[in-house]
Amino acid sequence: MNIKITNNNKIPNESNLKKNLHSLILFDEKQFNPLFAGPLMAKVKRQGGKITDLKETALSAELDNGSLVTWLMVSEKKSIFQIQTLLRKAFDKILSENPKTVTIVNESKNNDEWLKQAIYVASVNSQDLPNLKSGRKKKNLKTINTFGASAKTSFNDIEALVAGNTLTRELTITPPNQLTPTIYRQKIKKLSKENGWKLEEFTMPKLKKLGAGAFYAVAQGSEPQDAAIVRLTYSPKGAKETISLVGKGICFDTGGHNLKPAKFMSGMHEDMNGSAVVLGILKAISDAKVKVKLDCWLAIAENHIGPKAYKQNDVVKALNGMTIEIVHTDAEGRMVLADTLTMASRKKPKAIIDFATLTGCMHVAMGDRYSGVLSNHAALGCMAVGAGSDVGERVTAFPSDEDFEEDLKSQIADIKQCNLEGGPDHIHATRFLGRFVDNNIPWLHMDLSSSNRKGGLGAVASEVNGFGVSFGVNMIEKLMKVKAL
Repeated sequence: MNIKITNNNKIPNESNLKKNLHSLILFDEKQFNPLFAGPLMAKVKRQGGKITDLKETALSAELDNGSLVTWLMVSEKKSIFQIQTLLRKAFDKILSENPKTVTIVNESKNNDEWLKQAIYVASVNSQDLPNLKSGRKKKNLKTINTFGASAKTSFNDIEALVAGNTLTRELTITPPNQLTPTIYRQKIKKLSKENGWKLEEFTMPKLKKLGAGAFYAVAQGSEPQDAAIVRLTYSPKGAKETISLVGKGICFDTGGHNLKPAKFMSGMHEDMNGSAVVLGILKAISDAKVKVKLDCWLAIAENHIGPKAYKQNDVVKALNGMTIEIVHTDAEGRMVLADTLTMASRKKPKAIIDFATLTGCMHVAMGDRYSGVLSNHAALGCMAVGAGSDVGERVTAFPSDEDFEEDLKSQIADIKQCNLEGGPDHIHATRFLGRFVDNNIPWLHMDLSSSNRKGGLGAVASEVNGFGVSFGVNMIEKLMKVKAL
């Protein structure tokens, strides 16, 4: 849903602002003279607090004409994640009333970052997401009026990020019977036509002929055999460099023969979130008309149980010729990604970034507030941590030293898919995947442990939060500025 953003450099007077029914006022302690200071101070006094408490939590009050005003004190000591979290909570009451127009006033001079983040938070949380409840009301927000931005401030990139994040959440939330591999591929074809992306599909017969046995082993257990590796290319005029993105797109994961119990199978329609993040990044980059070529590879399949499904102790040959001993059928994500990474790697991009809800181990390590990254180039891992911090999508880097691969030695094949002895499976999975990437190509793997968090995360209030889109866009922009890693 497109939301119109208007910008006026001047601060309105109280009588004019009072006509707006829903307003957020950002003010600075050093220049304390917020609009409607009378009602603000009266409520602060009544609650027995201090005005500086508004650095940590917003305060809302109704004016005598019924208008709702929320105040929040800005602080230069806050990280982007902290700013987004404060703003998300500040907008809770405003957006709960489903307004058509929201006004944001920035009374804090020389601090446009808070205003930009406020626009993003208001926009991203006012998007309609899939919901099949009868009689549900759609989101109404059509306009965000802003006041107090500096003359040079631009908000163009915000709309692109909102569009990308929303696409990711829409796809991830969609129920599994409404996003089978067939339906997903149809949606991707429609998106490619609407956005001018080049589309290429590697269907099951093509993959079998190519020798993509790792992907094929997982997908062969599903009927119909509608799995595919889908390649999308965004190639604007003037683009000099290519970045490859790879996404895990398991539309539903039963665990295969190593069947998941009900508690852990619930929510497995979200196991395609990595591919949705790639599509969200692609959408944001193309909407913003960034001059970079994106080569995107989506591993779209399901992991089912059946007479054709792969099983423990099978040995399959991957696209790059490597033989893999199957240890656990619920480690299907690394299997479909193996051949997909080989395809991406063969095109010799400047860098590869893959996104996947890959291991429960990462969720144990990081919970659902952070995602983890691992890389074959240390500098890339460091860059990723900074890229996440820049945009409020926090990541931390894990080691991926070669001696971890000793745990994947097989007596019968080139490598084990995983092991049953426990240990750091998020690192084992990365060492496994690294076998399918040219080590001369800088490669970053993101394990999306924070893709779903109850109560929201950072800027986003919905549980499925689109984590990775803002990070990915920022990471790509950083990579474009670097000559070599």
